[in-house]
Amino acid sequence: MFILFGATISLTLAALVSGSAVPMRRQAGQAVMSCSVPNTAALTFDDGPFTWTREIVDMLDAKGAKGTFFVNGHNYECIYGQEASDHIRYAYGKGHQIGSHTWGHKNLASISRAEVESEMTGVDQALERIIGASPAMMRPPFGSYNDAVLSVAAAHNQVVVIWDFDSQDSAGAPAGQSNAMYDGLVGGHPGSILTLNHETYESTVREVLPHAIDTLHAAGYRLVTVAECLGLQAYTKVGAPGTPDASWTC
Repeated sequence: MFILFGATISLTLAALVSGSAVPMRRQAGQAVMSCSVPNTAALTFDDGPFTWTREIVDMLDAKGAKGTFFVNGHNYECIYGQEASDHIRYAYGKGHQIGSHTWGHKNLASISRAEVESEMTGVDQALERIIGASPAMMRPPFGSYNDAVLSVAAAHNQVVVIWDFDSQDSAGAPAGQSNAMYDGLVGGHPGSILTLNHETYESTVREVLPHAIDTLHAAGYRLVTVAECLGLQAYTKVGAPGTPDASWTC
């Protein structure tokens, strides 16, 4: 079992043929902890969609950056709700990456394989319905996974994405502390950076994110999606979104 629980470990969309499968250049079911493309930094946001999704997207766009949103099916909001689904469409439409963070934010390493399958299938199906795309990347809640999780991810043709920098917002770090951590990170100038942030904290969105973007840019990093920082495709297939019906429910 591999469990991180928030510990600090210091797309533009690709042109895809509508509805076609996309080959992965990295083996599905593999866990990655860091970016592989030099001089890239990936800002990621977990636990949405939420109140500030659009604000994050607009801030990233205004500053010439792209982000990755690892979304849940039913955590803070129901993914099929009008606001939540609109937030996902907005981020996706602006060229930001949408990944899976599972349906209900359970600790995948503590549940059965069948439950893991259900957690992953639910959000994958929702995203294919809402935006017409199936995510090629998933992030397990708490960074917690085991061999069964990797096996299910492989069956879904998904890479398991962890991180090598945690802003500690979900652990209660105030914005000033998170900003100081970003400063310390950039001061060491690693070859690439894969961050963990949460879009469910107002201080992260309005105080930490502007500082992080400016600090990373000033250090010369390209702020890209996780797919771009790994040199991979963001989606296993892309097609037309579905039409809402009675089955679109949490």
